[in-house]
Amino acid sequence: MLRKILFSAVIVLSILSSVNLNAHNPNRSIIYLKIYEASNITGEYHINVDELNEVFGLQLDKFFTVDDFVEHNDIIEKYLLSTTRFKTKKGLHEIIFTDEFTTIRTVNGSFITMGFYLKNSISIADNIEVTFKSFLKEDPLHLNYLTIWYNWKSGLINNEAMIALVFDEENPTKILTITDTSIWKGFKAMIKEGIWHIWIGIDHILFLLALILPSVVRRRDNTIFGWEPVRNFKTAFFYIIKVVTFFTIAHTITLTLASLQLISMPSWLVESIIAFSIGLAAFHNIKPIFKLKDWAIAFIFGLFHGFGFASVLSDLGLTNEFLTLSLLGFNIGVEIGQLVIIAAIFPILYIMRNLKLYPKFLVFMSVLLIIMSIYWFIERVFDIDLPADEYLRQKLYEFVISIWVLIR
Repeated sequence: MLRKILFSAVIVLSILSSVNLNAHNPNRSIIYLKIYEASNITGEYHINVDELNEVFGLQLDKFFTVDDFVEHNDIIEKYLLSTTRFKTKKGLHEIIFTDEFTTIRTVNGSFITMGFYLKNSISIADNIEVTFKSFLKEDPLHLNYLTIWYNWKSGLINNEAMIALVFDEENPTKILTITDTSIWKGFKAMIKEGIWHIWIGIDHILFLLALILPSVVRRRDNTIFGWEPVRNFKTAFFYIIKVVTFFTIAHTITLTLASLQLISMPSWLVESIIAFSIGLAAFHNIKPIFKLKDWAIAFIFGLFHGFGFASVLSDLGLTNEFLTLSLLGFNIGVEIGQLVIIAAIFPILYIMRNLKLYPKFLVFMSVLLIIMSIYWFIERVFDIDLPADEYLRQKLYEFVISIWVLIR
């Protein structure tokens, strides 16, 4: 039985190691709409240059200019027109591009913005059927957002934070009810974003795994395999509560400080330390670093994981008067996603704890985590893609999609 478990663990962890250089770079495209009563609806696409390179085989780097983009503009506009649609009682509203382009550079990537307006959209109905399926077929983990930047009827002016609609491969068409926009809808969207981010943030998941592997055993001595199972559920459960609490406190502190722009750190450094945190937590399982203070690892490195979470909010442009609600909703989502992960893993470990080979399983898993930690650390420090990265990334997509199909 244990051999099967170990074999499965190798396969799963090999697949999960497909995270690329930046684990916090969300695969997102956004449409910002400006809705005026006396003129056509206008808007902007915000497209990540990495998506354009992947879909169209371009070679735009993070320092690309508008001039670099313009020569590919025709094929990109044609693609967006074929994958986006706005429809009301008046019929389809043709998307007319305005040839207004700008570049946006964030800590985690570069974007091109493309201006447009909807033909014959003066005084349209309150309900708009929106289809936004760009990049969803090519990238199963991609999500598209629609945000109303301006709409007087809904009291929205220069709004960046409130996400009105979220599109995925299963739901590429939704109804935009202009008068139904509310703060509550934006708050719920941020909770979902937090849950989604922790679930696709494999480095966060593996850090948690490294922390909870020893939750169901206690050290008998300081040898590598000197572990014995805990006697009751309560002991293991309180260990989990302690570690998760300190991790949560830490990443909440830095998520808030970074989002309020009170403190900042280079993205490459944050991502490198996050990769290092997995290996150090795993090494602590083999040879204790902080004697009887596992919570110290959770707290210290939780601070850097918080900086990683903050980069997601920065990439989404959530920086206006709704920032407090965005922070609260995103953090609640992270905690919910985190608790679901622990609820899925912890019972399995608790059942396995009485196996005589569990100490070897713990060490084996920790060694795998150390190897992956070194792999990611090298990539992020030296800003390189190791040879296996593209193959493993594809395996991750296949794995996630297969799981999604099973639980759907």
